[in-house]
Amino acid sequence: MADSATQGIKTVLHPVSDITAAKAVYTALLGFPPQTDESYYVGFEAEGQHIGLVPGGADQGMTGPVAYWQVEDIEAKLAEVTAAGGTVKDKPRNVGGGRLVATFTDPDGNVLGVLQDS
Repeated sequence: MADSATQGIKTVLHPVSDITAAKAVYTALLGFPPQTDESYYVGFEAEGQHIGLVPGGADQGMTGPVAYWQVEDIEAKLAEVTAAGGTVKDKPRNVGGGRLVATFTDPDGNVLGVLQDS
């Protein structure tokens, strides 16, 4: 059915209110420190998945964790999901290093993300 299959969920971002406290909990859970540790973002690489902590994520409209599906062509995938009834929430934007991210909602309002690496 789809012209541009996904490569699975590779990234999950979690909104956090206290980056220091969250970092301690995720470090304990995963058993190792973060690979990216900045005041604006903390990221862990775990078994082929990226787990990110987004301080102030709630202020950015994140109401809970967002799973990002890895895709080859973000525009094509957004066209497919909107044709099927999804609604674009945040249009694709470059977050650095050639990585594009976007979010959309399903018919029940669940937020999902798509991610394309160049």
